[in-house]
Amino acid sequence: MNKLKDILYKTAITQTVGSTDIDIAQIQFDSRKVSSNDVFVATRGVSADGHQYIQKAIDLGAVAIVCETLPESIQNNISFVVVKDSAMALGIMASNYYGNPSEKLSLVGITGTNGKTSTATILYRLFTELGHRVGLISTVENIICGTIIPSTHTTPDAIQLNALLAQMLESGCSYCFMEVSSHAIHQHRIAGARFTGAVFTNITHDHLDYHKTFKAYIEAKKMFFDHLDKNAFAITNADDKNGLVMLQNTSAKKYSYSLKSPSDFKGKILENSFEGLVMQIDNEELHCRLIGEFNAYNILAIYATAKLLGADKIQSLAIISKLQSATGRFDYIVSPISKIIGIVDYAHTPDALQKVLETIQGIRKGNETLYTIVGCGGDRDTSKRPIMAQVAAELSNKIILTSDNPRSEEPEMIIKEMEAGLNPIQKKKTISITDRKEAIRTACMMAQEGDIILIAGKGHETYQEIKGTKYPFDDKSILAITLKELEK
Repeated sequence: MNKLKDILYKTAITQTVGSTDIDIAQIQFDSRKVSSNDVFVATRGVSADGHQYIQKAIDLGAVAIVCETLPESIQNNISFVVVKDSAMALGIMASNYYGNPSEKLSLVGITGTNGKTSTATILYRLFTELGHRVGLISTVENIICGTIIPSTHTTPDAIQLNALLAQMLESGCSYCFMEVSSHAIHQHRIAGARFTGAVFTNITHDHLDYHKTFKAYIEAKKMFFDHLDKNAFAITNADDKNGLVMLQNTSAKKYSYSLKSPSDFKGKILENSFEGLVMQIDNEELHCRLIGEFNAYNILAIYATAKLLGADKIQSLAIISKLQSATGRFDYIVSPISKIIGIVDYAHTPDALQKVLETIQGIRKGNETLYTIVGCGGDRDTSKRPIMAQVAAELSNKIILTSDNPRSEEPEMIIKEMEAGLNPIQKKKTISITDRKEAIRTACMMAQEGDIILIAGKGHETYQEIKGTKYPFDDKSILAITLKELEK
């Protein structure tokens, strides 16, 4: 067991009632998980306030409570610790509880609206190929030296995060690459973690249902860089108009990458096709399997990170040239007979969808019909719905609006909100099919030889969430099966 006083090291304590020299079994912030000899941290969440469940935690066996305000009733046999910010305290306590694992390996966080998963995943693969034992924490999956652990959030809660990092240390990992979401930064899920480096990809319209304003969204991302120490490095995309904002107040060593602006790590696209990219980086020519300008930026971020972590330039470029993108990121198949190109991509923001469609437009021959199947998630930022439809209509020959993960909402209402972004001309090339499987089948039946079908929004996800239930649904699998059936 750990002593409470040791777990509390470096937390901003304003008051204590009772002893902190007591043994603690586990840290909990969900009162339902509390058991004998635990410490319960009362955090204020989006939908619930942990302070309301203090008595429940005590009834279940908690011997200590960490909170921002003391309850009206104080029990003599319970230790109470008042802190300025209990969410921040939870992160620091979790790190202390697990022996501060982030201080014992090279932890690199990747943040931004788009590109986090691809950048983190390819960095994991690169450093594995370089011969290191490596961990990955991502939207798609968490991996410890090749062992896959299912992922439920882009960034785990503070306790899960430090437990994963501790497992990585036990498995001999020397590096960990992790996605860092704006929610996680704002909710202090990464408090107490020491980052060797931080990477900024880009920032565009997303998560305004949570952050309310774009300014608040930018500030959440920037907070990650503001808390880096002087021994860390910070890498930003100099071509993003908010890229240099991330570095304004950081104590870390500052670096940038770009395709267009002056930067420390400069790249140039020489060729871009369905066969992949040809780039020039640091006066070296790189042929790789990844496609599109957005992936060129990811490659630059990956290369810059590898160099700053001490990897060999030529060896890194050689390995990058062989690696494929993360699952569900411009993931494509070509039907053997009709040569229809089917692309599955996680693009679920207007900017990401625009970049994928512009990539397709840039490498298509010109006489193909481009079909885009797209929906929007329920219980999420509603303001982007008409914009998503508008972007799809502007850059596609035909679009099919369909259901994504409607969650608690009615999918037909989401589609109507998307349709509101279309003008009369755009509506003529649009059809709405609520059933996503039927939407995919319809596009496949309409497509002729050499045409292109983009299925956007869900990417790597293998489920569809409807009214609280997750049903099996894999865009790429359904696409492949449908194309095969139609070619029989």
